[in-house]
Amino acid sequence: MNFLVTGGAGFIGSHVCEQLLQTGHSVWAFDDLNTFYDPQLKRANIRAIQSLAKPFEFVHGDITNRMSLDDLFGEVKFDQVIHLAARAGVRPSLAEPALYQRVNVEGTVNILEAARKTGVKKITIASSSSVYGVNAKIPFSESDPIFSAISPYAASKLACEALGHVYHHIYDMDVVMLRFFTVYGPRQRPDLAIYKFASLIHAGKPIPVFGDGSTARDYTYITDIVDGVIACTQKQFGFEIFNLGESQTVKLHELISLIEASLGKKAVLDRQPPQPGDVPITFADISKARAKLGYNPQVKIAAGIPRFVDWFRQTVQ
Repeated sequence: MNFLVTGGAGFIGSHVCEQLLQTGHSVWAFDDLNTFYDPQLKRANIRAIQSLAKPFEFVHGDITNRMSLDDLFGEVKFDQVIHLAARAGVRPSLAEPALYQRVNVEGTVNILEAARKTGVKKITIASSSSVYGVNAKIPFSESDPIFSAISPYAASKLACEALGHVYHHIYDMDVVMLRFFTVYGPRQRPDLAIYKFASLIHAGKPIPVFGDGSTARDYTYITDIVDGVIACTQKQFGFEIFNLGESQTVKLHELISLIEASLGKKAVLDRQPPQPGDVPITFADISKARAKLGYNPQVKIAAGIPRFVDWFRQTVQ
């Protein structure tokens, strides 16, 4: 099949492209290589995919540009779209809320419209655990009410989920929304905690610790996330929302200890007040994904952090 992967040069997208290529599909990666983090890292991801010598094409473009999307969908008959492109991150969204709405919401409408107009009936879209906001009930279930977003990023992802349902309801498109829970692993974005902490500890610099270290996250290894994404492409769902997490919470101070142990170096802590927009805990109920996707995460944090650090050491040598 012909797959379009938006955000295909990024962390999750590049791994999804590789897996699709390894299983015999043709892949087009669409990415604007923006400067949210160093574009050279994304170009390196593209080169790694190209080295597989599989049917792959990179298209430099912006999902907010409808004309470029119309041109691409007019040239290639796509069987499915995996829409991962977005402005990511809770804290950066506080500084640029309008940008997050434009890229994430308008960009998603543009993708859905291009797919609709060219007869693409199946699309898998990245959402986020941030949509749960400050959720008193744990673990978080897809059936929980989600009307308490506390960041522009979360609000933009909620809007994308609503749009996905609209296009299913009106145009009978097969739409799956995936709520990712704190993804980590090789090629992770350098602004994310695990990469940032490893880099600062390696350099002997203080790491910023917001709050008392008791905030907890459901960290999910990249290979498990990719397995969940690929499972969505293999059958019809109508409209569904799935949590993709590890279903195991790790407190911030525990995460730091794991990184210290893997690096063989102690962290210098720079204590900071809690950050606006941060939630105290994320914790995925993955029973629905297990039942309907066959999703079965394999990599616990105690194994995943050493794997990440092995990759990190190779990139900083």
